[in-house]
Amino acid sequence: MSTLSALTVPAPAKVNLFLHVVGRRKDGYHLLESLFTLVDLADTLVLTLRDDGAVVRGADIAGVADDDDLSLRAARALRAAADVREGVTVRLTKRIPQGAGLGGGSSDAASVLLALNRLWRLDWPRARLADLGLTLGADVPFFVGGANALARGVGERLTPVTLPGSWMALAFPRAKVRTAEIFAAPELTRSTPSAKMDVFSDSYGRNDLAQETATRFPAVAEAIDAMARVVPQVRMTGSGACVFAACATQTQAQRALASLPPHIEGHLARTLARHPLADFAR
Repeated sequence: MSTLSALTVPAPAKVNLFLHVVGRRKDGYHLLESLFTLVDLADTLVLTLRDDGAVVRGADIAGVADDDDLSLRAARALRAAADVREGVTVRLTKRIPQGAGLGGGSSDAASVLLALNRLWRLDWPRARLADLGLTLGADVPFFVGGANALARGVGERLTPVTLPGSWMALAFPRAKVRTAEIFAAPELTRSTPSAKMDVFSDSYGRNDLAQETATRFPAVAEAIDAMARVVPQVRMTGSGACVFAACATQTQAQRALASLPPHIEGHLARTLARHPLADFAR
């Protein structure tokens, strides 16, 4: 067994600074272009090695069955692919709201892969972990990658980018947005022109899913309208329901959060230049 028997690691959220639907494949999957930035809102995972080879979670997660838990699926997939005999207990503390479009489940899976790469002393290269991560979800390779990135394809083709730091006012409307429902909407724009250069300003682009989501979920529209009174460039991330305002100063972000009605929860965050576990793979 490794001399290191446990690790506590973060799993940061991401924000889609823009999200364009640029086409659709014959198999029905949508082709996307999106700019991902990591933020310091994060889940926490405690991984403890086991001698019995079992992969179990240390505590239940409300509304998430064992077989649907991406952190456990990641551990089991890596154990099988690397032919590891040891097991692990995964204890997850959720801070990223589920179904918010912030990539919480995918980030949990990526942090498990990165942490177990060290705990099990596998020394897998990042590209190999990312390939395994893609079998778990399209966003997992981004979190494994360690850097902010421009995503293309179904989200798996990543180009690392350097972005200026900013403050994020995050709003969490009480809406359970189903990604499949939004992508299936007949009114959805599916022909946004592809970006010709990988250089973007704060005002570049939009979220092509926002209009249909806001139409179906008034709480999302309410959050956008409230914060837009302070920061004009307010957007939804992913397929929602989280709404964000990217701000140059902490004061502006706090003002945006203060504009929210009492029934909409808000959170102040900062962007990250790199993933906290970027050094866990080469």
